[in-house]
This record gives sequence, structure tokens and C-alpha cells, in this order.
Amino acid sequence: MKAILSIALVLGVCGLARAADKVEPVGKWKCEYEIGDQKRTSTLIIKKDGDKLAGTMSWPNQKETKLKDLKLKDGTLTFSAVRKLQENEITVAYTLTIDGDKLKGKGAVENGGTKTEFDIEGKREKRDKLTDK
Repeated sequence: MKAILSIALVLGVCGLARAADKVEPVGKWKCEYEIGDQKRTSTLIIKKDGDKLAGTMSWPNQKETKLKDLKLKDGTLTFSAVRKLQENEITVAYTLTIDGDKLKGKGAVENGGTKTEFDIEGKREKRDKLTDK
């Protein structure tokens, strides 16, 4: 009986591990976040480039910038993007969890030794809207 329970437990854990690997980040994501009391938006586009992921992020006042260090591990997407504000370039590090067509997580900026984080959420656009870019 213990052997059967052990096998069931191992299979269950393996099934969960495989489910985490099945997260599909590819698509166009409309993201929302708040800094201070200001609501902001961005668009995240993730594509497959062979075996690797590639992508861009854009904001209403900044065209696409390429994502750096884009990785997907255990259902968590991590990357950084350079945000240009006037003459300044600010690197924002993102850690996002994907659940179906929704994502949520944190963005973080380090400035003068101080790390500031903000919450970010997004929804994947439907597949038929992807051709609109």
C-alpha cells in the first residue's frame, strides 16, 4: 500500500512540474500598473525565436524596446526593459507569473541604491487581434 501511495505522490509531483513547463508566454499582453497614484499602461509582446523567447515592451510615450535576459522557468517570466524618460534611461526588472491569459507580478527599479517596486497585471489579447500589432 505504501508503494502505491509513493508512486501516486511521485506521479502527482511530476505532473505538477510538467504543468508549470506548459505555461505559454507567447502573445501580445496589455499591462496595467500604478506608480504613485498614476495609472499607467504598457504593451508586452513575446515571440519564439527558435528555442528561445524574444520580445519587446512599449509604452504610450515610448516605442518598442527589446527585452533583455528573457527567461521562463517554473511558470515565472523574468526580463528587463529600458525605459526612456526625457534624457534618462531606466532599467526596469520584471518578474511575472503567467496563469492562462493573465499575468501578474512586479516591476523593480533601482535608483541611487534604493529599490522601488510596483505591481503589474496584464491580459493576453485574443489570437485574432495579434495580426493588428
